[in-house]
Amino acid sequence: MAEQDWMCRQVRMTGRVQGVWFRESTRREAERLGASGWVRNLPDGSVEARIYGPPAVVEALVAWCRQGSPMAQVLGFTDDFCSEESGSPPSGFRIRR
Repeated sequence: MAEQDWMCRQVRMTGRVQGVWFRESTRREAERLGASGWVRNLPDGSVEARIYGPPAVVEALVAWCRQGSPMAQVLGFTDDFCSEESGSPPSGFRIRR
């Protein structure tokens, strides 16, 4: 993927987002869409994700994260563009511990 063909967004969800399969569901949705990056639980009970890919793919996963997994209840959502160094996006999407 050429540098101009991808983007990066960092999102953070609050509410009932831990213990409801949010991370695994996000990983599966990212793989289905073809996004790369990671998702992790934060100590404050929120979930954070960094999403890389073509703009349409990233936008689709960001939109999915606003709702989350079926048992989740996203009450707060922040969305920022990443300040990334040049190069290529990572391959694959993983759950960070």
